[in-house]
Amino acid sequence: MVRKLISFDWAIKKILRSKAHFGILEGFLSELLFTDIRILEILESEGNQETQDNKFNRVDIKVTDSNERIIIIEVQYSRELDYLQRILYASAKVIVEHLSKSAAYADVSKVISVNILHFDLGRGDDYIYHGTTRFIGLHNQTELELSQEQKNLYTTETIADLYPEYYLIELRNFNDIARDTLDEWIYFLKNEEIKTDFSAKGLEEAKETLDVLKMNPEERLAYERHQEQLHYEASMYESTYVLGKMEGREEGREEGVYENKRQTVLLAHQQGMAIDMIASIVQLSQHEIKNILHEEGITGL
Repeated sequence: MVRKLISFDWAIKKILRSKAHFGILEGFLSELLFTDIRILEILESEGNQETQDNKFNRVDIKVTDSNERIIIIEVQYSRELDYLQRILYASAKVIVEHLSKSAAYADVSKVISVNILHFDLGRGDDYIYHGTTRFIGLHNQTELELSQEQKNLYTTETIADLYPEYYLIELRNFNDIARDTLDEWIYFLKNEEIKTDFSAKGLEEAKETLDVLKMNPEERLAYERHQEQLHYEASMYESTYVLGKMEGREEGREEGVYENKRQTVLLAHQQGMAIDMIASIVQLSQHEIKNILHEEGITGL
C-alpha cells in the first residue's frame, strides 16, 4: 500500500526550509534543471517569512549547479489565478532584494522561478513549460549573441543565461504516467504519493520525511486544517469562476484584473521600486501609475 504523504506546499512552509532536509529540494531541482543542484542557503526575504496566508507557499534559495554557477531559485506552490504578472513581479523583486546598492549591474543574480500550479494557466496541452528571454532580429530573424568580452564579464555563454527563467508545472495536465525520473516528481507533487519503484533524486528522503503518519497530534491537526482550507478555496474558485463564465461577466473580470494591478502598484511602490519598472511589470503607463498613487494620497512623485 502506498502511503499518503504531506502535500508539497505544506512541506515548503514547515519542513523543507531546514538544512537537514535540503536533500529533498535539491533532488527535485536537480531533476527539473538537468544539473546537480546544491543548496547553499535559504535567503532572508519577504517570501520566506512565516505567514498564515496559504497563498504564500514560496521559498527563495541560493544554490550552485554542476558548473559552480550561483543561482537564486524561487519555488512557489500556488493555487492563484492572477499569476503571470505575479511571477514577473516576484522575480524582479528577488533581484532587487539581493542586489546591494553599491553593486554593479553585472552582479545582478541569475534567477530561476519554479512554479507548481494547481490550476490551468492559459491554453496548452503540456504540463511543464520553460520560459527564457531571447532577442531576435526583426529583419533577419537572427538571435543576438554576447560578445567575447561580455562572455568574460558575465561568465556565461548566452543572453538568456542572464535573465530570469520560468518553469510552469501545471499538475492538472499531467496524466499520472511517469515516463522518467522528472515525471516521478510530478506524480508526487500531484498525488502526494511515491510509488515503490520510483528512483528520482530526493524522493526516497521525501518518502521518509513527509510521511503523514509520523506527524505528532498537534502537527496533524494543523495540517488537517490546512487541507480543509485548501478544499474550501478550491470549491469557492470552481463555483465563482464557473458561474461568472456562464453569466458572461467580462466587465467584472476586467475590473478584478485592474484591482489586482492597482494592488501590485501600491506594493511595489512600498518596496521602493521605480515607477518605470512598476509600469513594465503591470503593463500600465507611467501616467496611470502616478494616478493610482495620487488616489492613495501619495504625492511628490
